[in-house]
Amino acid sequence: MGQRIKVCPPASVANLGSGFDTMGIALALFNTVEMEEWDTIEVSCTDGSRPVEGEKNLIWRTVREVYRRCGRTLPGLRLVQASPIPQARGLGSSSACIAAGVVGGNRLLGCPLSAQQQLDLATELEGHPDNVVPAMLGGFVTSAVEDGRVYAVKKPVSDGLRFCAFVPDFELLTEKARAALPAQIPHRDAVYNVSRAALMAAAFCEGRPELLRIGAQDRLHQPYRLPLIPGAEQVIGIAAAQGALAGFISGAGPTIMAVCRAADTDFVRRAAAALAQDARTARFVPHWLAAENEGMIALP
Repeated sequence: MGQRIKVCPPASVANLGSGFDTMGIALALFNTVEMEEWDTIEVSCTDGSRPVEGEKNLIWRTVREVYRRCGRTLPGLRLVQASPIPQARGLGSSSACIAAGVVGGNRLLGCPLSAQQQLDLATELEGHPDNVVPAMLGGFVTSAVEDGRVYAVKKPVSDGLRFCAFVPDFELLTEKARAALPAQIPHRDAVYNVSRAALMAAAFCEGRPELLRIGAQDRLHQPYRLPLIPGAEQVIGIAAAQGALAGFISGAGPTIMAVCRAADTDFVRRAAAALAQDARTARFVPHWLAAENEGMIALP
């Protein structure tokens, strides 16, 4: 019916241990979304997965909101998707959908929203910036929101680092993971996290990988979420024993992420062998991933 837009949002890892709701890194694992204005809502998948259809589709809802904010009505949308980013695994699948909807919807309208306005809207719709901002900008990003505006600093991730995502065969919904967090924390725990988060940001920005293990330590969310992920503590221990620089819950979980040296190409083989020794850890499959420093791909 009109212009067809193609966008490819990347997966992302958020929190990085201590950087709760503020830090994230884009990963080189992309969903692909083609969209065009349509008379109805039509959703299909090219990778054999089952699409979320109709009004429940997050990309559709996001594009419709972009149109509404720009004073336009969206009659319908035709979406063709391929979605290798696993859902409810802590790899930013919902943020990828929101990023795709904001960027794609903006392009369908002729780009009335600036890059800053797109970041602000995507973060508002997601609720926090740690996944969605890296999905749009790429690289390592630390973000803060003040009066509805996103303030973000991006740093490309060194080619000397790779990431190993230990993805389990079970889901953990973000709502359940957030419900496990306490309403209050001790002042000493807040101070502990501020120091580690500052160190984590410095480690990535200054190329100091030897600081990542300390920077990833956390008392705000991981102690409360680890019991929701059977085998998670053991997976983090296996990653460390096999030489990972740091290990932590990816986003809200249940995926466990390890930061590794890119030159350690045998890490996945060794880790897989160790995981297989315990029924709890055998449910996790390691995936070797690079950082994605460019972020969202949009065509044409």
